[in-house]
Amino acid sequence: MTVAVDPKDFIGPPAPPYGKPDPMQTRQLQEFKHGSPLLGCRCDPSGRFVFAGAQDNSIQRWELDTGKKTALAGHKSWVRALAFQGNTLFSGDYADRILWWQADAETPTPMRDVHAHDGWVRALAVSPDGKTLASCGNDNLVKLWNVADGKLVREFAGHARHAYSVVFHPDGKQLVSCDLLGVVKHWEVESGKLVRDLDASILHKYDPTFRASIGGARSMTFNGDGSLLGIAGITNVSNAFAGIGNPLVVLFDWTTGKQAKQLKPKAAFQGTMWGVAWHPDGWWVGAGGGSGGMLWFWKTEAESLHAVKLPQNGRDLSLHPDGYRMAVAHADGAARLFDMVPR
Repeated sequence: MTVAVDPKDFIGPPAPPYGKPDPMQTRQLQEFKHGSPLLGCRCDPSGRFVFAGAQDNSIQRWELDTGKKTALAGHKSWVRALAFQGNTLFSGDYADRILWWQADAETPTPMRDVHAHDGWVRALAVSPDGKTLASCGNDNLVKLWNVADGKLVREFAGHARHAYSVVFHPDGKQLVSCDLLGVVKHWEVESGKLVRDLDASILHKYDPTFRASIGGARSMTFNGDGSLLGIAGITNVSNAFAGIGNPLVVLFDWTTGKQAKQLKPKAAFQGTMWGVAWHPDGWWVGAGGGSGGMLWFWKTEAESLHAVKLPQNGRDLSLHPDGYRMAVAHADGAARLFDMVPR
């Protein structure tokens, strides 16, 4: 679905007439459909494509200019973990593997296939210098890989439960991982030393009725200068089996390691915060799903300053490099593009 604004206007640097992106003007711009629920999404650095991992073991690529859809086949299980270094796409699945792809190939095929973890590869992140890929998974481990040749560089052990998410600090010298229990570990990249633990246990709950834990970071990101770490997940869980709880982003002061703020929806919502991103203009955006789907925006307020209802549960989000658009992966199999153009 395309409305009013031609997406071609946005490829490349933002055009001066638009002014600054305005979250209050957010609306759906395009809709790209697939026949299987989507789990994760990323806009590529060139701004030409949006990629989404699906429950049918595929990755789908849509060209924003034309809507052309291309399937990337090679995984043998669900795909959520996606990351980029230039024109190289990295993808991780539930079946131990990380694959390397040429993102803009006419018919993409895996350039490299690495057995990365014993079990689900939950998240991937690329270092600021583009030389190192970080992964984490259900074997409780965090690993670093050489982007150029796929060789293991370093392994970080210490999580007691599944490692859910991983992110590099903007300085490239520090790495952060978070596990199912909400234990956040701060690592020194060069030495592999554990620097400290941060407490995000508010994003975990053990449900004695179902004898199951729910929690962990569904998404993590730093703000531009690395002074704040945002961790997205679920809190106030009353039913772990059904995922009944409230979406939450916890902000940590990176210097002190203490919680700085909790970002919450202003209106009541049941579900999980599946994605969080920092916009260079100085605000946070989160995507959630549970009792429907929503996008939330925060500036300095703890409660969201604006919310946009999604057509279906949101599973992930990715800011477009132009700063005006964002992609959201949905449970109904659609990747939808939203813009924030001032009107």
